[in-house]
Order: sequence, then structure tokens, then C-alpha cells
Amino acid sequence: MNLAIDTQDRCALSAKEREMAARLAAALVDATGFALVGVSTRAVSAEDKRRLPVVTLQANQSKVDIVVRTVRHAYPRDVREAIWQLESSVASGAAKRNQIPMVAADSLSPGAKALLRERGIGYFEPDGCLYLRWRHCLVNIERAKRVPAKARLIPLFSGARENVVHALLMSRGAWITGAELAEHAQTSSYTCSVVLQELEKREWCQASGAGRTLRRRLVEPGLLLDAWAEQWVLRKNPASHWYTFAQRPDQLMRQLADRLRQSEISTPWAFSGAAAANLYAPLLTHVDTADIVIAPGESEAFAHALALEPADQGSNVTLMERDGASMLFRHDFMQDQSHLSSPFILYLDLQNGHGRNKELAQRVREKLEL
Repeated sequence: MNLAIDTQDRCALSAKEREMAARLAAALVDATGFALVGVSTRAVSAEDKRRLPVVTLQANQSKVDIVVRTVRHAYPRDVREAIWQLESSVASGAAKRNQIPMVAADSLSPGAKALLRERGIGYFEPDGCLYLRWRHCLVNIERAKRVPAKARLIPLFSGARENVVHALLMSRGAWITGAELAEHAQTSSYTCSVVLQELEKREWCQASGAGRTLRRRLVEPGLLLDAWAEQWVLRKNPASHWYTFAQRPDQLMRQLADRLRQSEISTPWAFSGAAAANLYAPLLTHVDTADIVIAPGESEAFAHALALEPADQGSNVTLMERDGASMLFRHDFMQDQSHLSSPFILYLDLQNGHGRNKELAQRVREKLEL
């Protein structure tokens, strides 16, 4: 839609604001059937001279002004300034009845949308949705939309950042400094800062203090774990399948642990999968297979130490080559220096849907008490 905008108003708006105003105007006309009068601008407030686009519609016998604040990709903390500007710009008194504050964005998080609805502010995404309330009129359109440009996404579950996520989950909601988190995650303070800033945007993390007294804590561990699990199941880490005779299959893990303790293996390893999870959060009568997380490139050495034979079918031992977050926060069992993966890695490794892993994963999650 081509908009006729006064030259002075046009100069007061950026190209992005003009484009968004045009797309919003077209969406409003299409959704409401109201006629477009035009687009102008107004100052945020008497003190703040920045200009905001105003889309004016003819609704029966009344004109309504849609006051628009344009943002790009927004989480709750990003829209708070927009809310303040819109509330400052919208007139009070009788005139307020014919004004609708709106945020127009390339994308809005669910939390940002909820916050805007709570404050009585409409919102618009060109590829997704339109929401506004005015008198007895309600428009609430949700459509599938494109994912925001990847360049603007900050991946949380790769490399050292995944270590930070793991360390935060292990902190169990305690207040923690950046230096403490970096030590636990075995990574840099900068990497911790990047992850924490992204989590604050999503409001999964809270901050307190400033400078050297700045501390943060995880407040939405369940959401963070769910997001991690979604990424975890997409991975294709190297894994190999083997067989070894076990006189008592339900004691396979103990048998393997004894062999590893007597071997010359010095690289880190940990039991994971159903057998290890069943030790942490008992549910199944017994599990007669074992999964071992080992360092990349160590499969042959472990196979030799454990007297394993390759087995495409009928395997009872799986060697999974991984490092990084998978090796953090291992804990001992059987008091013999054998290792279980952390409870969070146990949970993630049960997301493959094999056998009764879904039930076992739920039991592990219950024990985590997120």
C-alpha cells in the first residue's frame, strides 16, 4: 500500500517506520473494513520530540488514530520502553477513546505479546499476527510466521555456551556471579555474559546489583531445559554399538565399571542412557544395556579395555563420542570412581524415544524438581 504522507512527516520517519506503517495500514483496513484516512506523525511527549507514526482510520462516524512504535525483534524488556513512549504519546481524557497504541515489530516473543496485552496495547507482525482492542472491536489474528533472521539469533546450545547453560541449570536457582559461573562452566566470562544477556532478554534469568556486585540467577529452568532438549534431539553425534557377555545382564554397568577401573583408560567418561538414569531415578525393574559417553576418537581404546565386539544387531553397549557439556558435573556411584553423567545429561539422552525412555525421562525430571 502506497501511503500519502506529508513531506515533513515523511522526513521525520525512517524508511523502516514508513514501511511498517504502510504494512500495518493495509492489515488494519483488511481486518476491520475501516477506511484509511492517512498517515501522520506526533511527538512522543512535550519533552521527547522524537516522532511516532500515526495511522488514521475512518470507523463509521468516528476517526481513530493508531499510534505506532516500531521495533525489530523484541522480548519483554525490549518493549517496555516502547510501552512508556506510547503511553506518553497517547492523549488523556475524552480524546484517548479514539486512540490506539500499537507496537509493530518484525517479531515479538510470546512474553512480549503477553505484556502488551496486559497494558492494553495492540501489536502487529507483518508475517504473523495483528492484535488490538478498541471499544467493542477486537482483532486477534495469529498466523504462522517466518523465523527471524538467523543472524539475529544467539545460539545457546553450541560449544562453550552449552557449558554455561549446563552450569546455570546445576546452580539450582542460586544467585551467582559471572566469575563463579565461568569457573563452574570451565569457560570465559565473556561467553557467560553472552548467554546471560540472551537469557535476560527471554526473562529466564534475573539480575541483581551492578559491576562487581552483579549477580544473576536462573528463574525458568524448565523452559531452558525444554529448549535444550529440542536442540539435543537434532544432533547426530558419533555412536557405535558393541556386545560383551554379561553373566548377569542387570549388572552390566557394574561389570563395565570394574573393567574400566582396572584398565589404563585416562580420558574422561560417564555412564548415561536408561541404565544410568534408572540408577538416579529408579523406575524400571532392570536395564540390560549400557551407554557410555566418551571423548571423541576414543571408541577403539574403550572397546579394547572393555573387551567389546562390534555388533550391528543384538548390541548391549553403546559408545557415544562427545565432549564439552556432556562431561561436566559427572558424579560418582558405587563408591568406586565410576561416573554417571549429570542428571541433566541423563534427561537429555532419554529424549530419543527408545523403549520406556519417555517414562524414565519424566521420572528424572520429577526428581530434578525444576
